[in-house]
Formats: sequence, structure tokens, C-alpha cells
Amino acid sequence: MDFHFLDCIRRTKQKTALTREEINAMVQGIVSEPLIPDYQLAAWLMAVCCNGLTDEETAALTMAMRDSGQVMQWNLDGPVADKHSTGGVGDKTTLILAPIAAACGIYMPKMSGRGLGHTGGTIDKLESIPGMRTNLEPEEFLRIVKKVGCAVAMQSGSLAPADKKLYALRDVTATVDSIPLICASIMSKKLATGADHILLDVKVGSGAFMKNDADAETLARLMKKAAEADGRQCTCILTDMDRPLGCCIGNALEVQEAIQVLRGDARNDLGELCLTLAAELLRMTGIEEIECRQKAEDALYSGKALERFAMMLEEQGGNPKIIDDTALLPQAACSRVLKAPQSGWIASMKSEEIGLASVRLGAGRMTKADAIDPAAGIVLHVKPGTEVLPGQPLLTMYAAGEAQLDDAEHLLMQAVAISREQPQILPQIHAKI
Repeated sequence: MDFHFLDCIRRTKQKTALTREEINAMVQGIVSEPLIPDYQLAAWLMAVCCNGLTDEETAALTMAMRDSGQVMQWNLDGPVADKHSTGGVGDKTTLILAPIAAACGIYMPKMSGRGLGHTGGTIDKLESIPGMRTNLEPEEFLRIVKKVGCAVAMQSGSLAPADKKLYALRDVTATVDSIPLICASIMSKKLATGADHILLDVKVGSGAFMKNDADAETLARLMKKAAEADGRQCTCILTDMDRPLGCCIGNALEVQEAIQVLRGDARNDLGELCLTLAAELLRMTGIEEIECRQKAEDALYSGKALERFAMMLEEQGGNPKIIDDTALLPQAACSRVLKAPQSGWIASMKSEEIGLASVRLGAGRMTKADAIDPAAGIVLHVKPGTEVLPGQPLLTMYAAGEAQLDDAEHLLMQAVAISREQPQILPQIHAKI
């Protein structure tokens, strides 16, 4: 086929569907010579973001990206499952869910990414642990999964390499929030990882890429359709991201909070969501629904999940001593407490603004080349629905210097709304598909 990528850009800009052959050729041009230049890919990504793709184009892009590298095959003595979150603020569920699943007899080979925009990335969180390696070759990835039951790795060059290229470009071209691109990115990796059971945590709200339930359901159904077309079982759970998940935002801070939950401090929004997701994974693998929640709780409160987490750290080069002493994690040089200017109720804590403030503190990236400060971030002392008095601490910022604290403070004060009346708080789980 005579392929000219400029024609693809033009046709997507004009809302004319590309053929499967053209999409296959495009993906081939992302990973092999002659390479499509970044500036042309960026133009096409923007055209997709503005005009979308048809369901058929999205499916073709997903499968082409899956097939751009190795598709893993598993031969294990138990169910193989995967979970993915569409991105949120304070979402460290993988660090808790994967060990719970492993302690329940589910194998979870988890491939994760770095932060995108105002949302954090699981790989960035794990790499804040001294010595932790996330760049695992497939053979080592398999070995750790077999031994521990779970492993969390950065997307390797051999698995969905086309997505790795597009993923980085989306972050710096304001094209992160395109539903077709999100679907293709997530599902190409999920399908390449080879899990039979895929659980998708679709975030919805101010801190998510999907701002409302309608868009979140559209994305969920598109991803579920892609999974089932490839013969995989898939469940989507829509969860709230109008407020941050948990109390910590920032890489080492979120690791510390995940350890607290794994120690048994799970009677909070983060722990509750992780147990709900774990129970759903167990149900998907054939456990009687009435037993699933109890099995998940037993794995957490018995300490078995924490043991799996420690094993995973050790196998991936991380320091397992952080479980007993979180002070071994990176510590920020500067901090500042923001206090309530008046009495009332915390009506809202805008997740997107809080996420952007954490980026300004150094916990995320403004450009693809930016380095992350693993110790930077925010700890919330109150959540929506909390009654506060004047001068009561609302949150603490952590950064390398006073300039970053100054930069984030104004944005954070705008993100927290205090009202005179007690607000109604939306449930954490919006829907299950």
C-alpha cells in the first residue's frame, strides 16, 4: 500500500475515517523505519482530540498498538488478572490491590505508566522507593509474578511500543483527554499483557480525564468492547474523582499512605475502594460473590497482603525496610501548612487544581523532559464534608524550596471551598458496567 501519513492527518481533520490498513501502516511507522516524525504525530493526535475516531478506527488502533510488540502468554496455576485506573489524583490503588490479589491466589502482572498531566503515575510512585526497579524485561517480569503473585513494571520496549511513543507525546500536546486515544492506550497494554480478567477503574469528576458520568460510561463501554472482542473478561467500575483519593498526593507520600492501608488502616475511602476492587476481581475469577469481600479483607487484615508487597519490593530491588520505617522514603526540604480562613464545612476539594498544584510543587511533569521530585506533594488533613474552625490546618505542602510552595499556595487556596452548610457528598462508586 502506498502510505502517506500527511493524508491521514488531513482525513482525520476532515472527519473521514481511516481504513484498518492505514492505521496498521501508521502504527508501523511509529515503531520502525522510516519513522513518522513527532511533529506529524502531534498534529494527528490533535486532530483526533478535536474530531474523535469511529468505534471501528478505535478498535483497529487498539489492536495495531497491541500487535506492535510482544503479546505475553501465561502458563500459571491460577487466574491471571489485570487492573487499570484511567488516572486520578491520589490514586495509589495498584500498590494495595496487587498485593491483596496475590495473597488471594490471583496472579497480577501489572504494567503501569508515569504521570500524565495533573494525574500521578504508579511507576513514578514506585521509583520513589530507594533501589526500586520498574524497567523489567519480560522474562524477569514473569519470574517475579510466578514467585510473588504480582509485579509492577514500566512498559517495556517489547510490549506495545507504539503506545509508549504516543503516551509521551499526548502528555505534552494537550491530547490526554481524548476518549479514543485513552481507550487505545489502555487496552493495547492490557491486551498485550495477556491477562484473562481485566478490571477497569474509570475515574469520573473534576480530577479525572472524564469529567462526567456520560463520558466515563462511553469510555468504559468502548474499553469493555475492545476487551471482549479479544476474548477477555472485563468489568468497569466508575469511581468518583471530584475529590482526591486518600489523603496523600505525591510519589513518596502516596507510597507511605499505601503502606498504612496494607498495615490494616483501611477504614477510609482508599481502603474501602481497594477492598471493593479486590472483591470484584475475585468474583471475576469464579469465587462465589458472597465470599469475595471476606477473602479480600482476610488477605489485608491478616498481613498477608503486606508480606506480598514486601516480597515484590525485594524482588524488584526496592528497600523492604520502608514498610517498618517510612522515614527511609525521600523527605522534602520544605513544608508549609495552609489553614482554614473561616469556619464552616469543606464543601469541595477540586481534584484537578490540587493535582496541578502538586505538579508545581515538583511531584509531576510540566514537560516530557522534566525530572520529578519524589518527596514533593500534598497531605490533606480534611476531606469534603469535614467541619472546620478558623486556623484549623487544611493541608500541608511539601517541596524542595520556598519558591515551589509560593507557586502552589494560591492554586490550593482556590481549590478548597468552605460553605456554611453541610454539603452532600457523592458516593465513591457511581456505576458498574
